[in-house]
Amino acid sequence: MTEFASVILAGERAAHDALRDHTGVECKALLDIDGTSMIRRVINALEGADSISSIHLSGPAETCVRTDAGLSGLIADGRATWTAPAASPSTSAYQMLNRIPGAQPVLITTADHPLLTSEIVDHFCRDSAVSGCDVVIGLAPHDLVRTTYPDLKKTVLRFRDGHYCGCNLFAFLTKDGRRMADFWRRVERDRKKPLVVISLLGIGAVLRYRLGWLTLRGALALLSRKVGLRIGVVILPYAHASVDVDSVADYLLMQRYAKEANAPQPKSGSDLSEQS
Repeated sequence: MTEFASVILAGERAAHDALRDHTGVECKALLDIDGTSMIRRVINALEGADSISSIHLSGPAETCVRTDAGLSGLIADGRATWTAPAASPSTSAYQMLNRIPGAQPVLITTADHPLLTSEIVDHFCRDSAVSGCDVVIGLAPHDLVRTTYPDLKKTVLRFRDGHYCGCNLFAFLTKDGRRMADFWRRVERDRKKPLVVISLLGIGAVLRYRLGWLTLRGALALLSRKVGLRIGVVILPYAHASVDVDSVADYLLMQRYAKEANAPQPKSGSDLSEQS
């Protein structure tokens, strides 16, 4: 199995944030989800994945690291490295990619990914490694996400051949592929507006997208030509791969879902019948 270095983006997007104000935490990455901080949940998923050889943190702020004994202990023990975050996630990604040898495949994810699992990480890395692409993006089918988490609000990419949600999973497989971080910096501000992002591919792409004619394959081909890279996608069969925490509503939902996921499961009917 191809081994990936991993990067967790854990900086803050803004000085003032309703989610931090609501919970009282200094850094979003330290938000508690059913007894475990979000960033620790992501670290646990990466540590348990066979495809991950190292973990690198871009953030949270040094003051937050110092006040969290568990996180500072992981760094002190060498289980993860820490770097101060840049002004934006895309700039943090760009800087972190420049710190890692060009021949090393890199997985980038975010700290607000509380339901990430080792299984998801290995599935994404395995399929990315054999894609033949420079960069691979993780997506999940919107119907699956909506069915599993009907209360969760997600940005939806609506293509002719399917509707998808982002998963905050990005594989940089070649040295050339790291140029994609520059493009990411251009679209970051409008990441929640699919039409604005599509507009970077030209007016033809906008019209086809608005009319429901643009396919995912077509969009990837246009994007690949735009940036001069081979860009692919892995469609993940996990609704929880698309879950992130961007708002107070998301946070409250994740507390509920995490508790339900960790609750003891009732015995099956067959088990009960054997006891009767």
